[in-house]
Amino acid sequence: MLTLYLLRHAKSSWDTPGLADHERPLAPRGVRAARAMARFMERENIQIQQVFCSSAARARQTCDIALPDLAPDPVVTHDLYMATPGEMLALLQREAHRDSPVMLVGHNPGMESLAEFTSGTGPSELMDLLARKFPTGALAEIQFDVESWAAVKPHSGTLRRFVRPKDLPEAASERL
Repeated sequence: MLTLYLLRHAKSSWDTPGLADHERPLAPRGVRAARAMARFMERENIQIQQVFCSSAARARQTCDIALPDLAPDPVVTHDLYMATPGEMLALLQREAHRDSPVMLVGHNPGMESLAEFTSGTGPSELMDLLARKFPTGALAEIQFDVESWAAVKPHSGTLRRFVRPKDLPEAASERL
């Protein structure tokens, strides 16, 4: 059984005109959302053995805030910057350890497309939420009943969790 976590970077800032997309940092709302997601993952005892993070500033900041004590240092790679689902799956097949929970931290539309591409089943309310939108700061958990990442096929996973920052109890107090 393999577990894949997909974490879309938190809300980014557009406050600096002319700043390259790759260099845009998190907005204050994004920092709050990443902190809320960190508390959620800690509360849920989510264990991650390997993290691959886009090299974009907003993705790296999301990792730094959301995963400081929950996972090893991320492998920062440009391969996840605006990657397609096929490119992300290829990265997993090439680099991920065989038997460990893995997290990808990246961008839309790739994160949403990968979640939809790999999730074949799951509770209808989660599948419906995922089909509507994969917002910034959201986390998807997909399990596969296979022995290796190479065996992951379209729609072969089960969506176990889909959590948006606004769904968390912290959202009421922090206006996410």
